[in-house]
Amino acid sequence: MDAEERRRGILELARRTGSVDVSKLSADLGVARETVRRDLRVLERHGLVRRTHGGAYPVESAGYETTLDFRTTRYVPEKQRIAAAAGGLVGDAETLFVDEGFTPQLIAQALPRGRPLTVVTASLATAASLAKADAITVLLLGGRVRGGTVATVGHWATHMLSGFVIDLAFIGANGISREHGLTTPDPVVSEVKAQAVRVSRRRVFAGVHTKFGAGSFCRFAEVSDFETIITDTALPLAEAHRYSLMGPQVIRV
Repeated sequence: MDAEERRRGILELARRTGSVDVSKLSADLGVARETVRRDLRVLERHGLVRRTHGGAYPVESAGYETTLDFRTTRYVPEKQRIAAAAGGLVGDAETLFVDEGFTPQLIAQALPRGRPLTVVTASLATAASLAKADAITVLLLGGRVRGGTVATVGHWATHMLSGFVIDLAFIGANGISREHGLTTPDPVVSEVKAQAVRVSRRRVFAGVHTKFGAGSFCRFAEVSDFETIITDTALPLAEAHRYSLMGPQVIRV
């Protein structure tokens, strides 16, 4: 097995399982740990993985995106804390946009009950979870439903959004970086997110620490577009401060 074939195999394994471990790869491939580390450095330079202490995890890109089912298995306690913090930021907002994805789905469950809210979403799962709440009116965006995320995209979704003025948007992303802003792999998803950003008075980004420093294919917003970023405490305090210098308040939970 040559280096290119070995790196391709490492990347395929990372995408299939969600992460790889240097020691296990070394044993399974019959190569030195430093060889594996060198392979991971090459993959990271190409934007395909992010290295961690002792391993790496794949970066979502135009050619690779995790499904909603997969996201429900990763960093769940962190996502629950993030969602609870997001729910506390609603304030006096009456109209909300809740993005597609698992963390926004948890945010929807953390929204205050007992007072009128109108929630606009592209996520069928979020719409279904809120539909039975007495005080919440749910508006589901039309369009084509993507199988991997079970959310709507396309002209119908963006056109419907263009007719709203929304008080507060909870936005997710596949990557966020100080250099490239907020990104996602699919252009049609990017269009929906960008439209939501445009029509919202306040915007909150919610995502786990692994999103930070990662860049995907389509940029849909700048860091400075957001008043608040909510993430978990695994994002280093110094890095959180660098993002806060760009405008948003950064909350680590």
